[in-house]
Amino acid sequence: MTRAHLPGILAMAAIVVASNILVQFLFGQWLTWGAFTYPLAFLVTDVMNRVYGAGPARRVVFVGFIVGLVCSLIGTQIMGEFGPLVTLRIALGSGIAFLTAQLLDVAIFSALRDGRWWRAPLASTLIGSTVDTALFFTIAFSASLVFIEPANDVSWAGEVLPILGLGPVAPLWVSLAVADWMVKLSLALLALVPFRMITTRLTAAA
Repeated sequence: MTRAHLPGILAMAAIVVASNILVQFLFGQWLTWGAFTYPLAFLVTDVMNRVYGAGPARRVVFVGFIVGLVCSLIGTQIMGEFGPLVTLRIALGSGIAFLTAQLLDVAIFSALRDGRWWRAPLASTLIGSTVDTALFFTIAFSASLVFIEPANDVSWAGEVLPILGLGPVAPLWVSLAVADWMVKLSLALLALVPFRMITTRLTAAA
């Protein structure tokens, strides 16, 4: 890790901290404000991978993972209206989802890095984001995993409703996951613009 990697490290840390704070604030019926900041972690990972390679990208991911663990630990000590802001299931889901999805992103990007400039960041982010969403919401809220934290009542997440108020019925957490996933996919497309601009500038300056 060199001084050139420091902006990526700081950016990843800032995104993780901001997302852990903003996830406490609702945006509409299905989302939190954190849903709009967290996907930027994939942009940071992909920029690091393109400019510096897979090794530095993975190290930035591990920094983000450690910062996330610290945020979760702090969150378990802060009491909200219904208990700790961060429960064991949320902490596990967040950590496992982040590390798995980000490392998968690095691997996919590396495999596709020699193709068209947009192919690697788009494919790696789309697949990584999908895995991230599936892992987090399943671990944090699925009734089938209640044994992870029996004392944590997540029955509210199992309320059966039409998906996003429109589709077939499913547990509430599925609607939350679908809404989150849609935001991630949208931002994956939009992030191609800053990805191209940042990598072009950093590559030229190297």
